[in-house]
Amino acid sequence: MHTLWKGSISFGLVNVPVKMHAATESQDFKFNYLHKECQNRIRSIKKCPICDMEVDTTDLVKGYEYEKDRFVVLSEEDLAALEQPMSRSIDILDFIDLKEIDPIYYDKSYYLSPEETALKAYRLLCQAMEESGKVALARVTMRSKQHLACLRVFEQGLVMETMHYPKEIRHMDAVGDRIVLTEAEMTMARLLIDNLARPFEPEKYHDELREQMASLIEGRVTGETFKVEAPTKGRKVVDLMEALRASIAMTEKEKGQLEGKTEDKTKDTDSDLDQPGDENKKFSLTPRKRTTRRAKGA
Repeated sequence: MHTLWKGSISFGLVNVPVKMHAATESQDFKFNYLHKECQNRIRSIKKCPICDMEVDTTDLVKGYEYEKDRFVVLSEEDLAALEQPMSRSIDILDFIDLKEIDPIYYDKSYYLSPEETALKAYRLLCQAMEESGKVALARVTMRSKQHLACLRVFEQGLVMETMHYPKEIRHMDAVGDRIVLTEAEMTMARLLIDNLARPFEPEKYHDELREQMASLIEGRVTGETFKVEAPTKGRKVVDLMEALRASIAMTEKEKGQLEGKTEDKTKDTDSDLDQPGDENKKFSLTPRKRTTRRAKGA
């Protein structure tokens, strides 16, 4: 994996050198604007509307709009002076329980792999965190921005989640304070949730829109036609209790079918492995990855 950043994890007097790698990647399709007549890509031009001229990158400065059309300009020297002196350190502040962090705080995931000289210290930190059931709340500076972060054990290694600060979280307006629910409604709602409860199997969830986009692109490349199937419209239900009853009846049926399939799958697993055919094969067009000229190091 490409190394995005090099530094170390620091807690107490312990220092663990690590490398950072992206833990996720976008599967969105990136489109370019083309000239309709000649099918060539359009170049992005930076132009000043006041001077009516194209502006070179060297003639650009950074400005913050503090009022409408009023800016304060900050030079590269101004921004460099604000950079943290320990920008290559992931400083652990506290160890806390993972359940205390609401997922709304999470931003982006990164893998942290050890340098060769830190294999034992890295493994020690992973195992100690795993046995304690704690995650680490840390502070790290990347690309001139200070982040709050959570370090946790994932697949025998460490993953770092950058986090939003509390001031970045918008609060919801109070919803439903004046609504009174009956015990019958609550009982049926709990039953519906129980019927829909499943173990978490991430492989069964798919981005259906992306798969349709992939099929559309492949069809255009090969000259085939592509038809998007209209989504099935559900029956309009006004009464809450009627909706709950209908949902429970439907989920009870699906739950029974699911349990039956699970039993059949257990019995037929060995025989299915020898069956030929590719009827379940899915198109796996992967968006082209952008190349980079950055050095392999951080």
